Amino acid sequence: MGPMRNVTAVAHRGDPYRFRENTVDSLRSALALGADAVELDVRLTRDGVPVLLHDATLKRLWEQDRPLLSLSAAEVRGLTAGAVPTLEEALAATDGSRLMLDLPGTREVRTARRIVDAVREAGAADRVYYCADATAMLAVRAADPSAEIALTCTSLAPPRPALLDAVKPRWLNYRFSLVDRDLAARVRHGGHLLSVWTPDTRRSMRRLIDLGVDSITTNRIEVLTALRERGRPRGRS
Repeated sequence: MGPMRNVTAVAHRGDPYRFRENTVDSLRSALALGADAVELDVRLTRDGVPVLLHDATLKRLWEQDRPLLSLSAAEVRGLTAGAVPTLEEALAATDGSRLMLDLPGTREVRTARRIVDAVREAGAADRVYYCADATAMLAVRAADPSAEIALTCTSLAPPRPALLDAVKPRWLNYRFSLVDRDLAARVRHGGHLLSVWTPDTRRSMRRLIDLGVDSITTNRIEVLTALRERGRPRGRS
């Protein structure tokens, strides 16, 4: 069984070229196309409800120039015709599938705890893992000592040993353009799994698979799943 067969296919914000990102339709479409997991972004509303939104405001996706933190969950629902799901709704809609929660707005343990608690209350702790920068992942680790974490790294400088000891990530999560054979070997030597984001061409995906990455997060999940399927007989790439 070669690396082509083993790579985990993660859909970035669902299936964003067919459906608006971070919506229930987008998540379900990605899973129907064969995604092993869906990456989605979680932020809190003013009243502390975790919802799916990458940006700090509703402007880009919903043409409402309002900061999420200034709006209640009910106001978000009204401004978007109910199309921004709560994390609870997203967990219910994905029905047992694996989810990678990116936490772009998380800076404090109390924020992480709200999100972790929502996952736990939905009975989804065993199928959810978390990714973001060191500040957010330190907050998640403080909120949930058993959380599975993918620490996002944005430079080639190795993460500090003290940070790795504190976060205890299972994955190191790199921008795909940073990844070469040396980095892949270093991550493996350190005992971590290597996750990459977000290659969208076959050529880039093939290069990363050849390097032995463990997981690819992409906006083009159908390209990755088709590439992986074609590579399965006799390990052909």
